[in-house]
Amino acid sequence: MKKKMTLAEKREARWAYLFVAPTMIGLIVLNFYPIFNTVYQSFCKTGDFGKGNIFVGLANYQAVLSAGETWQSLWNTIKYALIEVPFGIVIALILAVLLNKKIGGRSIYRTIFFLPMVCAPAAVAMVWKWLYNTQFGLLNNVFHANISWISDPKIAWISIGIIGVWSIIGYNMVLFISGLQEIPGDYYEAASIDGASGLRQFFSITVPLLSPTTFFIVQTRIIGALTIFDLMFMVMDKTNVALPKVQSIVYLFYQYSFTNGNKGYGATIVMVLLAFIMILTWILQQVEKKAVYHA
Repeated sequence: MKKKMTLAEKREARWAYLFVAPTMIGLIVLNFYPIFNTVYQSFCKTGDFGKGNIFVGLANYQAVLSAGETWQSLWNTIKYALIEVPFGIVIALILAVLLNKKIGGRSIYRTIFFLPMVCAPAAVAMVWKWLYNTQFGLLNNVFHANISWISDPKIAWISIGIIGVWSIIGYNMVLFISGLQEIPGDYYEAASIDGASGLRQFFSITVPLLSPTTFFIVQTRIIGALTIFDLMFMVMDKTNVALPKVQSIVYLFYQYSFTNGNKGYGATIVMVLLAFIMILTWILQQVEKKAVYHA
């Protein structure tokens, strides 16, 4: 038989609901409602002057999936992820291993590498646009070159990927350092007694025991890279000839939803991206069961 709540317990429950209410309201207003509204709008055509929606069924999906720019933008996003994710992880792991040792100024170095994460995206874009400037940029002046870093369609996506790697290294490094500090030092002491070199210890102890952290970073960074927008929006001008070969699929969503005012088409682009991320996440979860070592 269910025990009846006392007056004090009821009062405590009311206070608990009161404290939880702001978070719940925020989730409903900022997360749940936009999700359901996006799904609904993907089946609609935006009315005249942005008012009213006309239900069109799967017409938006047919248009999006048959449009060449959709697949080009998705491929652009994948290319960006292929640069940002592996290089951002490998460099961050090396830095984390080095900065996890007892060296002078360790805290200062950690702060320096983490600084890009706290910089405003607009400031980052402004600095890198100056570095990449064809006529006055630092890179061309240092190397005495005349390279169109962000206006040449052949290399612009690589240039954007480099900015992404630079921006995310600090975040990945902090996560790796946290994972490294969870590895017992006894393993390394035993390996040293057995005569294992530092490189052997890295591949036989550090990499396997760090695999849960590595996989977490891989999964979250892939999702982050596939939803990239602000970097491309602020670095690439609308008149840039390389934009079609660089713009991400989220950038394409922005163009249709907020520039062209076709929110139904834009919502459909988001749903296509969501389906792609869900399939990729499922594949990664299957890989995790075989590739991740749990001590």
